[in-house]
Amino acid sequence: LVEHYDNVVATDINEAQLKRAIKHPRISYHHTPKNMSEDEMVALIGGENSMDLIVAAQAVHFFDLTIFYNVAKRVLRKEGGLIAIWVYNDIIISPEIDPIMKSLVDSTLPFRTPVMNLAFDSYKTLPFPFESIGMGSEGEPVRFDIPHKLSLKGFIGFLKSWQPAMKAKEQGVELVDEDLIAKFEEAWGDENQVKDVYYKAHMIVGKIPEMRSESDKVSEDSNKDNLLQTDVGRKQERRQPSEEENRQSKKQNTSEDEAC
Repeated sequence: LVEHYDNVVATDINEAQLKRAIKHPRISYHHTPKNMSEDEMVALIGGENSMDLIVAAQAVHFFDLTIFYNVAKRVLRKEGGLIAIWVYNDIIISPEIDPIMKSLVDSTLPFRTPVMNLAFDSYKTLPFPFESIGMGSEGEPVRFDIPHKLSLKGFIGFLKSWQPAMKAKEQGVELVDEDLIAKFEEAWGDENQVKDVYYKAHMIVGKIPEMRSESDKVSEDSNKDNLLQTDVGRKQERRQPSEEENRQSKKQNTSEDEAC
């Protein structure tokens, strides 16, 4: 972000995470603990109507969505401001490794929380109360790939710290055990090889919904009235029957009465 914006404001609920962040003169880091009020948070990160872009990468499913969306709507610029959220829920490495990874993903099912399932569901069930700009919408994220380079050591480290695996471990089940790691090592091949991989990601981008004024509603109602009047006028403009047609109609009716 800092390559594209003059000022980047980064927040985290975990102060220890912020201490590990890379320092940069155009990035300001702020601790936003759980007990911070919405007003305090808005003031801390720049004030009302101050942000051109808000992003949450691989994170929004952990948020208190009510607070996050309330703050986002307050600090986002009403004209031109955008909010983008995305998540990845699968990693494609190689034909040898991918089936082992799928088995691991399937084994996490009993240990997933509703929060985790928001990510596993590709954000299709995530509320997103913003107006679409054509890059996904609530219930319909856009799909894209995130390319990455990954070493075996980095991959195993990722698996051990993976949220579903950690949740299983809390319940006494070790999903990423030595046998599984051995399978990954064998499928990887050269342990020093850095592989080109990609993450299957899903994103939604939106803006502040446009607020319609009372005059807009009145104008819309007026247009509906005009449309109704036009339809009535069209019916009234239908061709009237000629005298000959009237005579034929009366004659036909008389014949039908006699038949009855």
